[in-house]
Amino acid sequence: MKHMETVRLTASQALVRFLENQYVSYIDMDGNEVEHKFVKGIFMLPGHGNVVGFANGVEQELKDMVVYQGKNEQGMALAAIGYAKQMRRKQIFACTSSVGPGACNMVTAAATATANNIPVLILPGDIYASRQPDPVLQQMEQPHNLTISAHDAFQAVTKYWGRINRPEQVMTDMISAMRVLTDTANTGAVAISLPQDVQAEAYDYPVDFFKKRVWRIDRRPITKYALEQAVEVIKNAKKPLLICGGGVRYAEAHKVFKKFAEDFGIAFGETQAGKSAIEWTHELNLGGLGITGGIAANKLAHEADVVIGVGTRYTDFTTASKWLYRTDAKFVNINPSEFQAYKMDATPVVADANEALTAIGEELKKIGYHTDAAYAEAVAAYRKEWFDEVDRLDHVVYTDKESFTPEINDANRECVEKYIEDTGCKLCQTTVLGTINRMIDDNAIVVAAAGSLPGDMQGLWRARKTNTYHMEYGYSCMGYEIAAALGAKMACPDQEVYSMCGDGSFDMLHSELITSIQTGHKINVMLFDNASFGCINNLEVGQGNACICTEKNMLEEGVTNGIHKGKVIQVDYAAIGAAYGCKTYTVKTQEELEAAIEDAKKQTVSTLIDMKVLPKTMSAGYENWWRVGVAEVSTKPEVQAARKAIEDHLYEARHY
Repeated sequence: MKHMETVRLTASQALVRFLENQYVSYIDMDGNEVEHKFVKGIFMLPGHGNVVGFANGVEQELKDMVVYQGKNEQGMALAAIGYAKQMRRKQIFACTSSVGPGACNMVTAAATATANNIPVLILPGDIYASRQPDPVLQQMEQPHNLTISAHDAFQAVTKYWGRINRPEQVMTDMISAMRVLTDTANTGAVAISLPQDVQAEAYDYPVDFFKKRVWRIDRRPITKYALEQAVEVIKNAKKPLLICGGGVRYAEAHKVFKKFAEDFGIAFGETQAGKSAIEWTHELNLGGLGITGGIAANKLAHEADVVIGVGTRYTDFTTASKWLYRTDAKFVNINPSEFQAYKMDATPVVADANEALTAIGEELKKIGYHTDAAYAEAVAAYRKEWFDEVDRLDHVVYTDKESFTPEINDANRECVEKYIEDTGCKLCQTTVLGTINRMIDDNAIVVAAAGSLPGDMQGLWRARKTNTYHMEYGYSCMGYEIAAALGAKMACPDQEVYSMCGDGSFDMLHSELITSIQTGHKINVMLFDNASFGCINNLEVGQGNACICTEKNMLEEGVTNGIHKGKVIQVDYAAIGAAYGCKTYTVKTQEELEAAIEDAKKQTVSTLIDMKVLPKTMSAGYENWWRVGVAEVSTKPEVQAARKAIEDHLYEARHY
């Protein structure tokens, strides 16, 4: 018998050599066959748990992959997610850290990736498999089970988790990792823990293990039965609504989705992940849908008798806690994931969006299906109403206390004048957003994730080019904005990238702004500073509660209840950015804003525009309701009223 050819490598060397030889192939949105390397590179934050063993593997085996130094483990992993999302899941980064807190810092990022079905490979150092030197530095011991380390926490937030306790396990674990990372239905974070001793241990690996492997990201075809069932539902629709989910973008189904809408005259609403698959100017584009959506899509959603969801997970925001749609509306869900396709008691079409929409379209053409003139008139009217509202919000100007009504006119209305008194600034948030939207390049990419900006942007942002709207809202991870902007810039180096970030998110995590300076990847941080956790204050107060820990005012002496009503904290965020090496601007007027945006375009280093905006001047939301946990028993009449409103809406919402 002929013996297989082998090569003796450490586990770390083998892992890096394997990653260098992984490729993907797929059909892009233009119908072209594409093949390229799958792993672009590695983000590394070194520590004692990976700087010896794994770093040696990188030094010896690295060929085409690039290596970047992270500044915070969560931040670098979020940058990797931003990269993969902007690449429509067709290329990824790996992230490696030391054992202990470095590894645990990536748990949040892993959850962010998995919630959004975005592939990222996490390779943290781990405790010793031999246990001989235990307890080692940063080891969390569990007396009842010595096999457990802090890394077991990754099991709850990944789509695949492994621990390589012997060097030969690299082979099975990495093949399983690649299977999940390239799975259109079930991708997400993959974490492979690397014990410190095993990283350096050697094995005689088969040479064939390191051959070029091409992982096909295929288009799953629609079955005959699913096709028949879907056509049966859609052909009777009088007021249909298409939902353009993130799956449209990841499946490269932009053109097929657009053609389907045009062929049958069906208007569509956009989810946060699906927005910018089609330009906002398209006559059938009703814009954002759901709690953070706009007037047009939500009005049609209320009336729709058939909803065709393409690549959407139907989160509570997309469905307004299942209240947005008629209880008798029928759903057809097109998704490669069976789990997602069966939601909303739908007719499931477990298939690729291109394949399914093409096949369904061919059958609908045979029977001559098309929406009628009354439907088209209603769609046009909804779009006009939306355009008029966007134009209004683009030009909101503070006048004076007596005649100015903020968009969020709640019990904390006083904070508007307090902000003006303490800071001297009067800019309104929607006006600032509209100015940015108007002034930046058509192909510029905007990145956001949390706070009030997702609500403003899904409803009001006008994407003039495809794939220019980058919103993480599956996990709404504060701190994603700047890190992911770096990742998006790495994916699209020839496009300007703007991180749309509130002061709350900036405070939490902006470490990869330093990385952007270090690596020469220019990003533009648009920092909306209203000295508060604005959208959460709106939610808190709107449900009858006091302002507990949601305003960034000075703590007054003797106050212990979390209600901070002292002077507004005035953080010089521009100075922070300048200290890192950014070109920065402080903006307090419309003229300063416009000048800063124009000048930032001319810069070659990352920029930060510190924009002081009034609280309560974000958009208020349209035709929606969100189920939140309002107290069932309270001494406050305001809370009692909010609870009653919740209960009333529950009877109107679908229950599953």
